[in-house]
Amino acid sequence: MGQPVHVIEIPTARAGVIRYETNRTLSGMGHDRFDVAQPPTGDRPTEVLARRLFERGGVRRVHVYGGVVTVELDEPDASGIREIIEDLYVYYRPGVEVAVPS
Repeated sequence: MGQPVHVIEIPTARAGVIRYETNRTLSGMGHDRFDVAQPPTGDRPTEVLARRLFERGGVRRVHVYGGVVTVELDEPDASGIREIIEDLYVYYRPGVEVAVPS
């Protein structure tokens, strides 16, 4: 359940930096910046996304502005990042029991 986010991966002129453009506004009108040295602890969508990207490994910094996610990598491998962003709003997966209010 939930809708996948459509993501386009765009390389930048700066080595180790990749920009992802989405069809959703993730941060509203503000800039959200995150560093692996101080991972976010909140539950806002940008904080959840940054935490998931840091858990993947190889990500140094994440910047989100509106529907654009800029990722600074420690390594040249960006595999799996687009999928993490696409799945941000997918809540129920096969095999996961759906909670029913009592």
